[in-house]
Parts: sequence; C-alpha cells; structure tokens
Amino acid sequence: MIKAGIVGATGYAGEQLVWILHNHAEVSIEFYGSHNYANTKFNEIYNNYLGFIEDKCIDMEEAMNRLHKIDVLFIALPHGKAFDITEKALSLGVKVIDLGADFRIDSKETYEAWYNVKHESASLLEQAVYGLCEINREKIKECSLLANPGCYPTATILGLAPLLKNKLIKLNTIIIDAKSGVSGAGRAANIPTLFTECNESIKAYGVASHRHTPEIEQELSKLAEEELIVSFTPHLVPMNRGILSTCYAQLKKETTTEEVLALYKEFYKEDYFVKITDGLPETRWVRGSNLCHIGVRVDKRTNRIIVVSAIDNLIKGAAGQAVQNMNIMFGFEETKGLEFIAMAP
Repeated sequence: MIKAGIVGATGYAGEQLVWILHNHAEVSIEFYGSHNYANTKFNEIYNNYLGFIEDKCIDMEEAMNRLHKIDVLFIALPHGKAFDITEKALSLGVKVIDLGADFRIDSKETYEAWYNVKHESASLLEQAVYGLCEINREKIKECSLLANPGCYPTATILGLAPLLKNKLIKLNTIIIDAKSGVSGAGRAANIPTLFTECNESIKAYGVASHRHTPEIEQELSKLAEEELIVSFTPHLVPMNRGILSTCYAQLKKETTTEEVLALYKEFYKEDYFVKITDGLPETRWVRGSNLCHIGVRVDKRTNRIIVVSAIDNLIKGAAGQAVQNMNIMFGFEETKGLEFIAMAP
C-alpha cells in the first residue's frame, strides 16, 4: 500500500484523481490539498463522496508540512504553481506526478515564451520524464518526476505516433483539428464557459497560439527524429467531457486504409488502453474511461491520411493517465484501478 497526496484536489482533474485512487486497492489518500476549499469537507464540495470521504481539505502550507508522510504527490494546479512543492517533495524522496504544464516542455525558454511565466525549477527539467505511457514506458519506470501530458497532446500524439515512427508522412503537412468538452477549461468561473455562452455553439480558440502546440511539436519531433512544426486549432464544443483530435497529413507513398490499420494494430498490440477501430471513434465510446480509440482513413484522391483519435480529457487526458503512470513507477500492474470501460449511454 502506498500513500498519496493530492494538491489541487478540488478541480475537475483533481476530483477525477480522487475518484480513481479511492477505488485503487494499492493506494490510500493521505491528504486533499485545495487553495479555495481549505478546511472544508471534500464530500461537501463533491456530494458524490457523501458517506465515503469525510476528510477536510488542507491548504498548500499544510500540504507542504505533510509531504514526509507520503510516497507520491499528485499536483493538479495551474501552470507556474508546481515549482516549490515539487522541489521539496523530491528532496524528501517523494515521487511527483505533475498534471500541469510546468515540466512538460524540455526548454526553459520555450516554456516561458508560451506560458508567460518564469520557470523557477529549470534545473529539474533534465530529470523530468514526459509521461505518455505507451511511448515512454521504460523511462517512466525509473523516474521520480513525471510530467503528465496535456489532453490535446495525448490524443494527438497517440494518433500520429505510428505514422511518424514508420516515416509514412511528410512532416511539413501535419494539420490537427481538435475539439474538447467544456471541463477542459477547468472548474473556475469563466464567462466563455458559462452554459448560455457555449451551449448550442462551437468555436475555435487559441488559434495559432494554443499552449499545447510546443508540447505536441516537441514530442512528435522526437518520434520523427527530426524537428517539425504543426498547424493546431482547438475548438470548444458544448459537452461536459471528451476530446476528438482529427489529424491530416500527406502520405509519402501510396497505401491503403487496410494497410495502415494493420500497421496501427501491430504498433499498439501490447497497449491495453489504445483500441484501433475499423470504424471512426466517437467521444461517447471512451467517456469515463482511460481508453483511447483511434481510426484511420486514406483519401486516395488527395493522397492524404486522416487519423481520428478520441479520449476522455479528464481521464486518459489527465487523471487516468496520471494513475497509469503511477502504476508503472511503483511496479503495479499498469491497468490497476483503471480497468473500467466507458458507460453508455
């Protein structure tokens, strides 16, 4: 049994972490850190825990004081907020899994340019491992500081990885059109995500400027073994959760949909959470699960390939992947606590 602490436990990703870890046979949650809800019972914030969790949330100062009592710290905070507590946790021998962006970008300068925040723990960047489980599993086994991937990057990189590793596409032709449910914007009150502002509408945002762009380019470049840039446009759709990433690229040679599907199935044959579908993914078939569904089509008329990837942004795109990473880091079965499939309808 390992002991976990969570800071940022009352945001959507933090709450999803609580939900998964509460049902994990090898984990006990030692504290629930929250800036806004310190000294409030967790089950008063989320009533679904009524009768199950009686603990009160604690503030960041108290969380810092309790680090010596835990084995792993989950950080679900906005960017720029993870530096101090990460440094202290690591100094105490506590493994850190950061669900935010503070350790995802290899370059301090790139991070500061895109996030407009000074990186105060640049010395830790070299030891941070990018936690896309299906791609970096061996590195994750040995790491103490885990940078949990963003939601858009998770869906997109998993969707494109087989093409890049097999050098099937022209790198300067990648276009990513992605759509997310409203929970991706977080729990804080924000006019653009109010019901009447986003219901019955769809809109692009962060066009040519979204902060997940350098993360996507960084990891795709590693897979391709050369630098590349992408066109990435995210959209907000009026649903609670889910991401659908549709990626386009020019093929280097003629191939068929059937050949590419066979390649994808071989590439992910050992990965429990990635399912290759002969059809096209929908977010409802992965909602509430740690699964990623991927479908492909070859457009012979244009010699382009279209890859469609679907995940739940709060689970495979955040908390579920964080627990999957924890399982790998501590030597548990990778699927432990995550075996649930999507609930329909």
